[in-house]
Amino acid sequence: MFRLTPLVRNLVIINVVVFLAQNLLSNLHLTEYLSLWSIHSPNFKPYQFFTYMFAHGGFGHIFFNMFALASFAPILEGYWGEKKFLIFYLATGIGAGVIYAAANFFLGTGAGGIMLGASGAIYGILMAFGMVFPNLELMLLFPPIPIKAKYMVFIMGFITYALDRSGTVAHLAHFGGAFVAFIIISAWRSQGR
Repeated sequence: MFRLTPLVRNLVIINVVVFLAQNLLSNLHLTEYLSLWSIHSPNFKPYQFFTYMFAHGGFGHIFFNMFALASFAPILEGYWGEKKFLIFYLATGIGAGVIYAAANFFLGTGAGGIMLGASGAIYGILMAFGMVFPNLELMLLFPPIPIKAKYMVFIMGFITYALDRSGTVAHLAHFGGAFVAFIIISAWRSQGR
């Protein structure tokens, strides 16, 4: 059973409530309002850099994101405290959205569709977990073998790429969340925090 810390529990609740609202109130087009649109789109609004990470595209999407959040985030919240963890979570989520949007704007890498989900922040959490607790051994569900946290980050990234048959996964946002996490953790270490 998961031992959810207060902030992580609240983040899970917020994500589930938003997901239920997206589905139960679909006539209000909440998904379109909350998702991050391409900067080239007339539907783009700056607030979407924040709201996109609380909306999800389907049950599998929210399930795996919340499973990862409940699995790894409580340890980081317990280690850092609520305030520092919240700053980190929001910074990696927003940073992932900014990197994704900037790449689409300057390189035209996206199809101009929407991006949604907590995955950018989740990959930030995975990167932080691997950096803060690199030699902590974790047990994988499949195959059931122990693996050090520092290697798990790369395996999770690879699995996302390998299992994406649709081409709709925002891999750049995953990378963006992990990259922002790497920068934040490196900065905190250099400041002795």
